[in-house]
Amino acid sequence: MIREFVFAASVLAPAAVVAQELPQAPYLPLDMAVTAAQTALNACAAEGHNVSVAVVARDGATKVLLKADQSGPHTADSAKGKAFASAAMGRDTAGLAEFISANPQNAGLRDMDARLVIQAGGLPVRIGGALVAGIGVGGAPSGDIDATCARAGLDAIGAE
Repeated sequence: MIREFVFAASVLAPAAVVAQELPQAPYLPLDMAVTAAQTALNACAAEGHNVSVAVVARDGATKVLLKADQSGPHTADSAKGKAFASAAMGRDTAGLAEFISANPQNAGLRDMDARLVIQAGGLPVRIGGALVAGIGVGGAPSGDIDATCARAGLDAIGAE
């Protein structure tokens, strides 16, 4: 009896709704994030700078944080903030700082989110044109050096 009911229900029921496919979003795999961070840390260490390096996912979640021995206590937060700003805004933090300086009406960008650090040393991570993450370096004597180390990390994974 139950078997007949199930059969009749399946034959008489409208066609089953097919589930829609979920959108596919590009992301930065953990192994690539680790490679980028380690390469950036090594690039700064080779120049005698004890820094911290952070890689954050596109949604701002920290994927990797490396803190060199003898790096300053502020460097980890600086690196995370720069990486977050680059991932959130899709631009390098030095360029973002210049944009705000040249356009004082946009100074509020600095206060949009407490996690933003808008100083040189953060770069967006783009692969195949897609923004997938941000990398930030903090602790070298200048933001330009931080950015150079971050760029070495991106080069190591073939990021734009």
